[in-house]
Amino acid sequence: MLPDVASLQLLFAHLNVRFFGGKIPAYKIAYNARFRNLAGRIMYKPPLIELSVKHFERHPEGLRDTLLHEMIHAWLHARKESSGHTPAFKKKMREVGLRSIYHDMGRIPRKNERPVRYILRCEHCALEALRKLRPRAAVSCGRCSPRRYDPRFHMRIFTFP
Repeated sequence: MLPDVASLQLLFAHLNVRFFGGKIPAYKIAYNARFRNLAGRIMYKPPLIELSVKHFERHPEGLRDTLLHEMIHAWLHARKESSGHTPAFKKKMREVGLRSIYHDMGRIPRKNERPVRYILRCEHCALEALRKLRPRAAVSCGRCSPRRYDPRFHMRIFTFP
């Protein structure tokens, strides 16, 4: 079960004092049930940090690190520095004990979404394309033959298990 919003605000305050000397101004912390590709996001006006309900229901252990990641953005913004994934961001990330700017929680699939089932591979240039449906007709590589089907650049079809 995920912590409630009041607990998230307390966690924010604790991390702010511990790692940032209390220098980050107040931010509202909220969950966003729509996030599928994002674990977290920060907005500066209004000051808001949103966290993915779907990701953290599956991986609650990643919530603290994601909040801390977003807080580094807020800390840099408060210092009037570039708040992107700059060298300063990465330096602070290492100082607070984070290893990567990326998470490994994966993408949350949509309801009734088909998994990727086919790989089309060009034998000429090794380009690979993922498809949910099997192509109905022969396909050639768009990189090697961009205008129309060319049997010299036929793409082989492999099935995912």
